[in-house]
Amino acid sequence: MDVLLKIIQVILSLSLLVLVHEFGHYIAARIFGVRVEKFYLFFPPAVFKFKPKGSDTEFGIGCIPLGGFCKISGMIDESMDTEAMKKPPQPWELRSRPAWQRLIVMAGGVIMNVILAIILYIAILFTWGEQYIRTSDAVYGIEVSPLAREIGFHDGDRILAFDGEPAPENFADLQVDLLRDQVSRVTVLRGTDTVDIIIDPEYMPAMLNTPGMIGIRLPILVGGVPDTSINAGADLRIGDRFLSASGQPVTYYQDLQRVLAENSGKTVDLSLLRGSDTVSVPVRVGSDGKMGVLLQRDPSGINITRKEYSLLEAIPAGFLMTFTNIGHYIKELGLIFSPQTEAYKSVGSFIAIGSIFPSSWDWQIFWNITALLSIMLAVMNLLPIPALDGGHILFLLYEMITGRKPSDRFMEVAQMVGMFLLLMIMVLAFGNDIMRLLR
Repeated sequence: MDVLLKIIQVILSLSLLVLVHEFGHYIAARIFGVRVEKFYLFFPPAVFKFKPKGSDTEFGIGCIPLGGFCKISGMIDESMDTEAMKKPPQPWELRSRPAWQRLIVMAGGVIMNVILAIILYIAILFTWGEQYIRTSDAVYGIEVSPLAREIGFHDGDRILAFDGEPAPENFADLQVDLLRDQVSRVTVLRGTDTVDIIIDPEYMPAMLNTPGMIGIRLPILVGGVPDTSINAGADLRIGDRFLSASGQPVTYYQDLQRVLAENSGKTVDLSLLRGSDTVSVPVRVGSDGKMGVLLQRDPSGINITRKEYSLLEAIPAGFLMTFTNIGHYIKELGLIFSPQTEAYKSVGSFIAIGSIFPSSWDWQIFWNITALLSIMLAVMNLLPIPALDGGHILFLLYEMITGRKPSDRFMEVAQMVGMFLLLMIMVLAFGNDIMRLLR
């Protein structure tokens, strides 16, 4: 059921994005009097199609749910309809229009995807607002993975700056900004000392493949004791706060984990805060270094920042969020094209996209992901690859600057080369997804 729900969300989200993108091309073409021969969601063969009376456009839905297309007359596209291009240009064809009009038609899809992202972010902020933890409010510091510890971070460090600039305001952005900006120096507050951590670029591939490398550090509480636990009869109550174990402080999870591992197969005394009282409870530790007790983290000491937006406030905030995320995604693409980061190994297909959707329906998360995917689709389509909008735009800019239009034969070859490059990218994406599933 979880997989089915993810599939439904992927199809619904991508269908909306494709419709909006292709509609951008469609409406721009129609504004300039260019004929659109076909407008399809998904790829043929068609399961449904119709042609409105008096219209030159056939609308339809294909049976291969991998995108969609808008076939514009007088344009070399993925249909590779070269026969029509051998005939003299017709007044209703795109090739009969001046370069600036053709440029707008080619950019129409990207523009509509950006507009969709802006609208979605405005609606999200107006409806739900924002909720996050400020980096400065992470008063217990960070909790680090083995990789982060190897790099030089310590549990309890409070992150102050990246390369001399203030750290991101939102704690959740720390790791992604660390990677996106390829930060080389992180300044932290360790106890009462300010310490600089120099990050070796060789760690970048490992950091990209270690989600949760830096987490927020929170005190731990007893979350429950299962009936099957070796400590089922111990005087442990939900909400008891850990203070020490075997005389060593264990306020945080990793401290408790370390002490239990040192006392495998033994009995240790836990010091717990129960309400306003401190109690001591002996517990057994299994040979695996575990005591069979459910733990939970206590966020009560952390301030959660909440922002609500009126419609007038949400509009500029939605624009800012859209263009900020466009800048972020461009930086992320830069990582992919940098071989030393090995970020190309993280490129994914529909399988990877599906994994980011939740297994239960949440409209706020769904629209947030859709807005981000709309930005990704816009930026990806601007890449100067011939089969993409960016390739066509590049050739049109060349024509506008030089006054020389590339030949139809050149455009045919460029389109084939672009389609081959896109096929290779798809093979890479699906290959990465399959490798991740096999691990």
